[in-house]
Amino acid sequence: MKRFWTTVSVVAADDGHGIALDGRPVRTPGRLPLVMPHHRLAEAIAAEWRAVTGEITPGAMRLTGLANAAIEAITPDPAAFAAPLAAYAGSDLLCYRADGPAALVARQEAAWDPLLAWAQARYDVALHVTTGIVHRAQPPETLARLAAATAARTPFELAGLAPVVSITGSLIAALALIEGAAPAGTVWHAAQIDETWQAEKWGDDALAIDARDAHRAEFDAACRFLALLD
Repeated sequence: MKRFWTTVSVVAADDGHGIALDGRPVRTPGRLPLVMPHHRLAEAIAAEWRAVTGEITPGAMRLTGLANAAIEAITPDPAAFAAPLAAYAGSDLLCYRADGPAALVARQEAAWDPLLAWAQARYDVALHVTTGIVHRAQPPETLARLAAATAARTPFELAGLAPVVSITGSLIAALALIEGAAPAGTVWHAAQIDETWQAEKWGDDALAIDARDAHRAEFDAACRFLALLD
């Protein structure tokens, strides 16, 4: 679809702030009102629509896409959406360590231990750490508490949280981000420890670089989306 509008504005709407194109309210692909719970987020999404010069490119409108997901995919049943995110706690990246070389082990400890310590204190849980890729179950109470923390999030928070969890492989790091315990740069760095090590040792290739850049763009958009919910 090509740009057909002249003006973009943020307008008052039921339960929030809507986006209007030439005075007509924008709707989601499923024809639901595109209404934001926070004015700053609405202004940022309006800026995406203002920036369109030719055809609409979804990759350039990531905040709009996350808002669409919050409204259409999550709001009808937030608990069902939160459940698979919470399941990441059972095999969280931060709990699976290398057994060598020592330099890699040290990097993982430096980046991951503070996040685990935060989660253990914040949620009063025990988190088991292991080496290798063989699954080690976490205590049921730990999983229940982390699941409850995830389910307590609003649909818009869950929309932003989902890409962070899936890209990093860590529910704990994502919760630290959304609660302000770790900045986005720290979370990204923690999630890239193993990939960075491999690139340093064996070199990067074009496909790996493209994949990492795509993930970083999606990650950054999700982090911005969450920040705009404050």
